[in-house]
Amino acid sequence: MNFRQFAFNNVIRNKRTYVAHFLSSAFSVMIFFTYAMLAFHPDLKGQIMADSITLSILATMGMHISQVVIFVFSFLFLLYSVGSFIKVRKREFGILLLLGMSRKQLNRMLFIENVLIGVAAIVTGILVGIVFSKLILLICASMLVIERGLPFYLPAKAIGLTAGGYLVLFMAVAAFTSLMTKKGTLADLIKSEDKPKPEPKASVPLSILAVLLIGLGYACVFLFVLRRIYSFGLLFGGVVLVIIGTYFLFTQLSVYVIRALKNRPRFVFKRTNLLTVSELVYRMKDNAVMFFMVAVISAIAFTGIGTALAIGDPGLAAMKNPYAFTHVSFPEPGDDVSFEQKHIRLIEQTLKKGGFAYRKASFVPAYSDDGKTLIRLSDYNGLAAVLGYPQETLRSGETMASPSSVTQNDKYRLEGLQTDRLTITKGEHTMTLPIVKALPHIVIPDYGNVWIITDSDYERLAKGDEYKTRVVVFVVPEWHHTRTVAEEIRKALDADSANERQYAYNFSALVLDWMHSKQLNGLLLIVSGLVGIVFFTFAASFIYFRLYADLSRDEEQYRMISKVGLSRKELAKTVTRQLVLMFFLPLLVAIVHSSVAFTALQGLVDFSVVSHTLAVFATFLGIQVVYFLVTRWRYLSHLYQKIL
Repeated sequence: MNFRQFAFNNVIRNKRTYVAHFLSSAFSVMIFFTYAMLAFHPDLKGQIMADSITLSILATMGMHISQVVIFVFSFLFLLYSVGSFIKVRKREFGILLLLGMSRKQLNRMLFIENVLIGVAAIVTGILVGIVFSKLILLICASMLVIERGLPFYLPAKAIGLTAGGYLVLFMAVAAFTSLMTKKGTLADLIKSEDKPKPEPKASVPLSILAVLLIGLGYACVFLFVLRRIYSFGLLFGGVVLVIIGTYFLFTQLSVYVIRALKNRPRFVFKRTNLLTVSELVYRMKDNAVMFFMVAVISAIAFTGIGTALAIGDPGLAAMKNPYAFTHVSFPEPGDDVSFEQKHIRLIEQTLKKGGFAYRKASFVPAYSDDGKTLIRLSDYNGLAAVLGYPQETLRSGETMASPSSVTQNDKYRLEGLQTDRLTITKGEHTMTLPIVKALPHIVIPDYGNVWIITDSDYERLAKGDEYKTRVVVFVVPEWHHTRTVAEEIRKALDADSANERQYAYNFSALVLDWMHSKQLNGLLLIVSGLVGIVFFTFAASFIYFRLYADLSRDEEQYRMISKVGLSRKELAKTVTRQLVLMFFLPLLVAIVHSSVAFTALQGLVDFSVVSHTLAVFATFLGIQVVYFLVTRWRYLSHLYQKIL
């Protein structure tokens, strides 16, 4: 058996230790390959560019940035995992050195082992990525609203970039392992597992500081949102405070709380609580940094994916603009208004041909000298009727505020009107009107400061206007299915404009605006979603590494305790309690942090993020439960083999 075969056999013999490292590495390779495949896909660039050059640029930038993030994080993850394996194998290294192996040969062995695992992970990740590439392309085409889909292609560039990049990465990590094995004498390596652990201690001031820092961090975030103090320093400072507070939460406060439980005799000396609590103190202290990393990484993953899902909600477009189609005409004196009627008939006929029910209304806005938009009451009630809102009444000389954006609507709802009277100046006319109320619905979107006045006041102010813009709107309940109709109408109107001279007009379709937004949000979801999944996978792997790093010690400990009467049922109960803490305490902290982030996000955006927040939490919690049950089953199986 030569040296390379010896290193290969070491990997095979330690497959239980290396399995999470290998699977997580292969998964990160697969995700990196997926980004590369999408970034180099010729049809993806072409079809998105057909809709928007900006989206094409953002797509390419997003994919490349995500690749860099995953690559850098993979390097840090691999260093952490390799460091964990070296700690587990210190006694093995000591025995090899005692038998005559030199430090140089030991480093060479570790280098070969890491390269072998790296090559296997690269091959596996790329092969799995190719196998599932068609499914990934179908999902991405649906998210990016690409009707023709994304055909499969042989991603030679993606394969080359992924294989070359990760080969360099694994070799760099393998080279770093030589630095990790230089510390420690031969005696220290052999006796590494026999050294008793010192009693874990916690600082009361630092425990209190953990709570204060997290509270101050949350306060900074809410000040940024609720008080509208839009300062990057305030938001960034809040995030930093929460991260530092989370570190002290796991390294100090958690240990302090468990030590406090040990001082309660009635609780500690009940059944197996003494064993559970005593072991938890050491586990919390040993795994504090790991818990901190898992909590922060999981919070980033939850927040990123949840935010992308919320922004991609199709209801956002309808909240901003309730009209499926809007036709705005800008007639000049002498223009033939029959062209406008022709356009409206064309829209109606196309909708009927497509089988879509619709309701139509119109309004003619007027503008004061300082830019206020004035709408007559009869026009407003006509718009409210097609939207299903109640009719409003005004007396001559009164006015109502009508929000034209969700932000303005929220401002009216939360802060109310800043004044109870409105002064309107238009030409020679000046009117001061009492404001009756602010309407709770968006009926006239994107027109700035909109005010509803009576028909008589409108005619008095707008009398003599040479140009009057006329807006015709269509409400279609199934507007998100009108893409074909919208494109047909737009083509027909463009062709009509090219053939005949007519007044200026503008046509907009909500479904086309929504599709443009959905493409952008689809890119955001792909980028944040895949990065978030990689982060969560790495976080789960951290738990696996720490759990199996202590397996030998746990086997010996429980074997001795079983000799004095620890039953199989009591062992399962004790281990389950410890595993629940390891798996779900960091997740719980991450959920709390993410909930605060989503609450802050709700204050910044104009639509509900609750359903998306719950969906993200439920999905990742379900995955974690399955992972917990599988790990518990395997972990207990190993312990049962040793002690029973």
